[in-house]
Amino acid sequence: MIGIGNDHNGYEVKQELTKYIKELGYDVIDYGCNDTIGDYPTYAFKVSEAVSKKEIDLGILICKTGTGMSIAANKVKHVRCAKVENKEEAFLARSHNNANVLAISAVLPIKLIKEIVKTFIETPFSNEERHIRRIEMIENYDN
Repeated sequence: MIGIGNDHNGYEVKQELTKYIKELGYDVIDYGCNDTIGDYPTYAFKVSEAVSKKEIDLGILICKTGTGMSIAANKVKHVRCAKVENKEEAFLARSHNNANVLAISAVLPIKLIKEIVKTFIETPFSNEERHIRRIEMIENYDN
């Protein structure tokens, strides 16, 4: 199950991505925003909390740059959100970091966005000891 959320800048991309993800064979839950007004933290928190509670497997967040969404998403415990701009970053975010939320810019070309999303969804975590150790270090850090 994939959760998807956006601010007002990401609405059109979300519409197209939702259809595309369903075509890939995945179920999608739309967490909003569905109009021209939407503060990105609201939707980043909705998707990220669903990931944290294991209500969904992965989250996708879309705003103008992806940066604000990623900052907000990473405030949620057990979320590892990666702001990604290409397929290689999507692959590494999943394979090495076991990222469970993707933040992406709505201004990237839609073809590239689809390639990034497909790579993110379909790349498994490596389960290598060094990657597990590093993720545990992040999870256990408390300041």
